Amino acid sequence: MSVPGRASPAISPANPALLPVSNREQATSPPRGVMFDDVMAAAKNLSDMTLAHEIAVNENFQLKQNALPENSLAGQVKRVVHQAFWDVLEADLSAEPPQYEYAIRLFEEIREILLSFLMPGGNRLHNQICEVLDIDLIRKQAEHSAVDIQGLANYVINTMGKMCAPVRDEDIRELKATTNIVEMLRQIFRVLDLMRMDMTNFVIRNIRPHIQHHLVEYERNKFQEILEETPNALSQTTEWLKESIDEELLSETVVSPGTEQSPTASLSPLLVLNNCYLKLLQWDYQTKVLPETLVTDGTRLQEVTEKLTQLKMIACLSLITNNMVGAVTEGLPELANRLKRISAVLLEGMNKETFNLKEALNSIGVQTCAEVNKALKERGSPTLNAEVQANLIGQFSTLGEKDNPVCTLMDKRIRLYMKSLLCLPNTQKSMPPMPGGLSVIHQELELLGCQYANIVNLNKQVYGPFYANIFRKLLFRDETVGKIDASLPTN
Repeated sequence: MSVPGRASPAISPANPALLPVSNREQATSPPRGVMFDDVMAAAKNLSDMTLAHEIAVNENFQLKQNALPENSLAGQVKRVVHQAFWDVLEADLSAEPPQYEYAIRLFEEIREILLSFLMPGGNRLHNQICEVLDIDLIRKQAEHSAVDIQGLANYVINTMGKMCAPVRDEDIRELKATTNIVEMLRQIFRVLDLMRMDMTNFVIRNIRPHIQHHLVEYERNKFQEILEETPNALSQTTEWLKESIDEELLSETVVSPGTEQSPTASLSPLLVLNNCYLKLLQWDYQTKVLPETLVTDGTRLQEVTEKLTQLKMIACLSLITNNMVGAVTEGLPELANRLKRISAVLLEGMNKETFNLKEALNSIGVQTCAEVNKALKERGSPTLNAEVQANLIGQFSTLGEKDNPVCTLMDKRIRLYMKSLLCLPNTQKSMPPMPGGLSVIHQELELLGCQYANIVNLNKQVYGPFYANIFRKLLFRDETVGKIDASLPTN
């Protein structure tokens, strides 16, 4: 029987070439010569790798109930089917004589679930469960209408109480207080599903150190399997690297025109790769497909990018405020923190399509003027005149325009800081200096920068050999091969 609320991890590869055919109606088709089974195997490998990666790098990772949306067709069908089952069960148990077939099937499944919870060495409880929930014996009792359904349910609840985590104690108490036998059985399955999830997350917590220890080798081997099953599995990655190589070669040609040395001879693969990673901070995660080697970190990179965009806007607002009214607000450190908090709240969700940035910036401008005037009044100083306030609000509003010079400046400084993080030696513990104008977001930017650098450094370790192979093919010069191998980390 299928019980409501069963959880299963749903991880979808971001690369269309690795998606199962049923999910790929509008994506690219697999290349000729690649069989359906190969694509499916590659998709499973990527899903396994993504799950292992998530467990290893996300300390808060845990599986949750995979509930269907309330108003979805699938959700409605599920509710109707399950309600029909419980209605039939209630009718069967209320019949004269009672019909026990569905109830027996439930207890058979309950027995298997309880047995699956047992740890090694739990033979005594194993034997007890098998003895009390002896399905053959229950069927014989049913033939004589002598099944004690309530007694069996009570035994199950008491056994669940011995096995469950403390967080489920309240659920067990509620089960014991339930008087309707059908509702009791329904709730037993609900709590069993919660216990199953608790057990799964307990196992995840315990295997995390092992996965972390072997993560680089595991991911690299898994991705090699994907390459063997799907020959074009690095197409997006190749384009990603090629774009930065072309940009770097063009830059060198402009800087040193007419040089006799081959442009590729002085090309640094590590520099190219770092520039590739920096592009991810301006990636359009809604429309552009990520390089295959970054699929496992797609969500994390998107979160970093979105938080960085918000921090950049806060820095821009602070810079304009300091330039325009810094002279009159000097000596009011708490004001700067208050303005920062206001900006952060009003810019929350600014990466969503429905977000009205112009309206938010205007509101921040109005509140900034109000807060500044309030602080000036408290100090007995003259408030801002109407012209200054209008100018401040107007400059805030222009930050949403394309190629705004203040945004461009802050973006360059943030990228410079992020780039300096990627160039830090592994042995260096101190953070690089913070560029000017970013002091208002100093702590947040350091934290975000560390998260970003950790993602990048792990990615380099795992996929360094694959990047080296791509560089060889793109540059195709023997004299660069040794240089490439030495530049990119492989362990």
